[in-house]
Amino acid sequence: MADVNGTESQATESRNGHWTVAGLPWDKLDPSKVNPDILKLIKAAALVEYNGDSYADYLCNVFADNTEFCRTARQWAVEEVQHGEALGAWAERVDPSWNFQAAVTRFREGYKIDIDVSQSVRGSRAGELVARCIVETGTSSYYTALAEATDEPVLKQICRHIAADEFRHYKLFYDYLGDYLTQERLGKFGRLRISLSRINETEDDELSFAYHAANADEGAPYHRETAFANYVRRAYSYYRPHHLDRMVAMVFKASGLKPQGWLHDVASRYAYKRMMKKAGVPPLAA
Repeated sequence: MADVNGTESQATESRNGHWTVAGLPWDKLDPSKVNPDILKLIKAAALVEYNGDSYADYLCNVFADNTEFCRTARQWAVEEVQHGEALGAWAERVDPSWNFQAAVTRFREGYKIDIDVSQSVRGSRAGELVARCIVETGTSSYYTALAEATDEPVLKQICRHIAADEFRHYKLFYDYLGDYLTQERLGKFGRLRISLSRINETEDDELSFAYHAANADEGAPYHRETAFANYVRRAYSYYRPHHLDRMVAMVFKASGLKPQGWLHDVASRYAYKRMMKKAGVPPLAA
């Protein structure tokens, strides 16, 4: 089990007033208020967040000539790793039989991203920044939904902190996007195509394998469809219409579309109903 001298020690020093893992109200932790399904999701989320350094390596290869951006990406990764540390420390306290670092090792052995590149897989650096905005949109909305769903006070605070960080990260990548849109002339259609492509990638191996590595018995075979179905059934069930309203607005903005209006309303309702269908729960009445 991690303590302030172990897993958490990397996040004890405040940076410009940023929250710290050691500063969380651990004395208020109440395992009796932990939903078992949310615990499974948090274990998986801890692994994905903790992998932020690998994505920073990738981004710094893609933006190798932009020293300022690379410095920003490295700081972004520090915060992402801290998210993983906080979630992992919380999960270890709630379930002392679970070992965060052992789960990280399983995850990294089975899921790797290609960081040895010099160009973005999105076809342009503007496209890469659009994709990063979409990722931050999803995580900000996700942790907001979890914060509102849980009654456990420490997890609620952690999720609120992470949601705020992810929203700030969205704005960070969006600000850089403006410069590269001018340079690379990526239009609205191209931006929307990349946005939709990145949204669809939530069904790739990363989340599925993270859920498996975090929750399956040691040595259990990995079945992507089963792992993803188990993840989706839990994760999507905590979303509410207002989460999708905000999510769609952020996606539209990153795509160069008007973030409010009839098209937003239609897309938001469709996204919510589709999400509830995947979760296997009836949507809330409007």
